[in-house]
Amino acid sequence: MRRIFRGNFSPTSQPDAEARPCARRSVFDVSSNALLIAGSVGVVLGSGLLAWPLARVLREDPRTFVPPMMFNNCGNMGLPLAVLSFGPVGLSAMVAMFTISNLLQFTLGMHIVNRHAAFWPVLKNPMVLATFAGFAFALVQPPAPDWLMLAIKMVGDAMIPLMLISLGVRMAEVSWGGWHLGVIGALVCPLTGIAMAVLLTPVLGLDATQRGLLILFGSLPPAVLNFMVAEQYSQEPAKVASIVLIGNLAAIVFVPLALSLALH
Repeated sequence: MRRIFRGNFSPTSQPDAEARPCARRSVFDVSSNALLIAGSVGVVLGSGLLAWPLARVLREDPRTFVPPMMFNNCGNMGLPLAVLSFGPVGLSAMVAMFTISNLLQFTLGMHIVNRHAAFWPVLKNPMVLATFAGFAFALVQPPAPDWLMLAIKMVGDAMIPLMLISLGVRMAEVSWGGWHLGVIGALVCPLTGIAMAVLLTPVLGLDATQRGLLILFGSLPPAVLNFMVAEQYSQEPAKVASIVLIGNLAAIVFVPLALSLALH
């Protein structure tokens, strides 16, 4: 056992020199995921455009109903599912889509919920700053020592189970108020997302793996962050909480269906 431990975990043991750059590129490569980034933008914006007239028909405030239809749970739920379904390639792609989705939510999404929100304070948000920094590093790819890359990877790997735990904690705090709208939102969110993903696949010329990842992205339920933003701006947070709660429960049905479509 000592020999096994020393052979695999000794600080002096180094991975293959050619494998290290490939491992780094697989984490977040903008160029290889450019089409998926464009597809994720299309899914987010397209879902919002489809949900807006429906909100009018339902006589609901679009600022309450539309953002949860646009911004899905591609972090807490999407990253683990992408890794389990598509491996390292899926993680790289979902990180790219998660990053651009968060950037849109903290810029466009904030202005949908609160049309009077100032633009410059939004750019000071840590999530937005981290997004810009991540894209800059992904494009420039500055050299970094192996010990730093290993430390970043270990922290990043730990974030996935932590996000799942945080999702459970946050979901335990939301209420069932306005469950009628929650049921409608639980149906509209994945259906519009999958529809936009299927529509954009031939337009962008995606391959089978990219198509599957975009369908998975489109099928995800509303993000818990929608509730936090609605609560911050007092935009009917009880209704948004119901949409998020019931939407994530409905994911038990829609995500497996989307994965069966994505993987075949």
